[in-house]
Amino acid sequence: MSERPVLVFDSGIGGLTVLREARVLMPDRRFVYVADDAAFPYGAWDEPGLRGHILNLFGRLLDRFQPEISVIACNTASTLVIDALREAFPGHPFVGTVPAIKPAAERTRSGLVSVLATPGTVKRQYTRDLIRQWATKCHVRLIGSDRLAGLAEIYMRDGFVNEDAVRAEITPCFVEHEGRRTDIVVLACTHYPFLVNRMRKTAPWPVDWLDPAEAIARRALSLIGAKENREEANPSSGEKDLAVFTSGKADFPTRRLMQGFGLSIA
Repeated sequence: MSERPVLVFDSGIGGLTVLREARVLMPDRRFVYVADDAAFPYGAWDEPGLRGHILNLFGRLLDRFQPEISVIACNTASTLVIDALREAFPGHPFVGTVPAIKPAAERTRSGLVSVLATPGTVKRQYTRDLIRQWATKCHVRLIGSDRLAGLAEIYMRDGFVNEDAVRAEITPCFVEHEGRRTDIVVLACTHYPFLVNRMRKTAPWPVDWLDPAEAIARRALSLIGAKENREEANPSSGEKDLAVFTSGKADFPTRRLMQGFGLSIA
């Protein structure tokens, strides 16, 4: 019985939203959560530099942890480097995170959909190709937020956030046109679901906030399958789920957060 872990990777703590769903679907698996906080925020990088950084980092991570699969729980990283990762490490499966434009196009009734993302995800050709492939019958508005990921990090560590700041970031998502209103907002950054309650509170009208975390976890499960003898798998290994910070540092609020997610800091 393999005890190789599932590696979940993000620029910060946003990927915990995916880890949460993955644990529900794969309770028999061991997890290693990697937060590339030394490089956060990814939006401050130029694309070639970030691509090279992530490729080099994964060379070390795969060697250190020998994961069974790696989940790139970050839209910015996935839209930029997922193909390069698969090419560089052909024997290792990767699951990426891309904006949930296809399900949004299938669900919308008004035909007005907004994609709330980081500026990096918004400007990628990958995102525009998804719109062209799946949402030609909709009006899709791309909103790049400079602040929401950082606000989510503050909220998760400190337990509070400036609601006016959240409102300012989400307001451009809401469009009225010829009696129709935006009815779906795609959360195209794994940090954002942590703020969804604040978003609902500050939104001008109700919408469906589309969180892809469960779909990402299901895709990972479909690639590696379920272990037999679930009740014996994890308890017998004696190994804990780990959190790794590339900075090598984690302050007290971060340590408390990781502990709340059942993660030991490596």
